[in-house]
Amino acid sequence: MAIACASDGSAGLAPASGQGALPLPHDEAREGPREEPREEMVTVYIMGQACRVPATATIMGGIEYAGHQIIRGAGCREGYCGACATIYRVANDYRVRTGLACTTLVEDGMTLTQIPSVPAGKAVYSIADLKPDVSAIAQTYPVVFRCVACNTCTRSCPQDLQVMDYVQAAKRGDISTILDLSYYCVACGLCMLRCPAEITQPLVATLAKRLYGRYLSKKSPELGERIAAIESGAFDDEYGGLMAMTPEALSRRYYAPEDDDAED
Repeated sequence: MAIACASDGSAGLAPASGQGALPLPHDEAREGPREEPREEMVTVYIMGQACRVPATATIMGGIEYAGHQIIRGAGCREGYCGACATIYRVANDYRVRTGLACTTLVEDGMTLTQIPSVPAGKAVYSIADLKPDVSAIAQTYPVVFRCVACNTCTRSCPQDLQVMDYVQAAKRGDISTILDLSYYCVACGLCMLRCPAEITQPLVATLAKRLYGRYLSKKSPELGERIAAIESGAFDDEYGGLMAMTPEALSRRYYAPEDDDAED
């Protein structure tokens, strides 16, 4: 996408003039208009093309500032969904680095590209046919046992998770530890991308969470009561009212204070 930019990367804007312009104060009329401090800019290389972007921008903000429309590789924009996995290098450093485009700040001389999707072979299984132990790992993701404990996965993780540790827990069949260590995984796939053993770590973590939820988690009597109430139709009228509301009314209801009992 071609965009017109000034030499410093900023958009070229003409000063206000004519009937809509405001008169300058006496001092400014004599000394000339005061210059606003210019925003610091840096050069980053996006898909090999040099672009000038604000130094305070995230990688995602820099990509969009440069005029690119992100069609894939953007979701929550808050570091929760893992859709914006990015690999990059910084100036005078040979290492390939990883991060999320929505939370990683640009650096002068950064070269980057996004990885919107990392291929991974998802095992097909019925959770009812599995046991919450090492046999489930062996049946679904036997590649886990190829782990050489190089810790590349941990170093690649933008969430700072101890990925290698939960892979070792998977080799032992310790489902609870896998759950604890992988709880904040956003499935960006960067660990899979760097793993020399080609392990699909986020998919192993997902399996462990499902096993824990079915077999190991403490049962909540309140949850059972609420499910029974839903199945009995106790909330059908309320659901029907919500479904009949316009998007604007739903937005007002969603953002209304909790103590606001007003009905739309």
